[in-house]
Amino acid sequence: MTEFTNMWKNYVNFSDRTTVRGYWMAYLFYFIITMVLAVLSTAVGTIFTVVYGIWALAAFLPALAMQIRRLRDAGKAWYWIFINLIPLAGLIIYIVILCKPSIPDDGVPQV
Repeated sequence: MTEFTNMWKNYVNFSDRTTVRGYWMAYLFYFIITMVLAVLSTAVGTIFTVVYGIWALAAFLPALAMQIRRLRDAGKAWYWIFINLIPLAGLIIYIVILCKPSIPDDGVPQV
């Protein structure tokens, strides 16, 4: 849970690093909350649809910052996030990058 709270505390921090464990634990909580709200939105209706929309807008920037920090920790530059635009293969490559172990920080991300 501390990783999830760190995601919210560092919601505009695009320059630090996030470990593999920190990223995936925060993502797990993010995913669970998103799925619960999506199911409630579908089952119950309007009020949870509004709550789901507010959650999606509120969590966008912290999740983006966390992904960029994880890419930095894996030795990649921020623009590697756009590899997701390649259908299927891009997603697979992106997940592999996010699962890579941390590299020592030499101040220059690899391209």
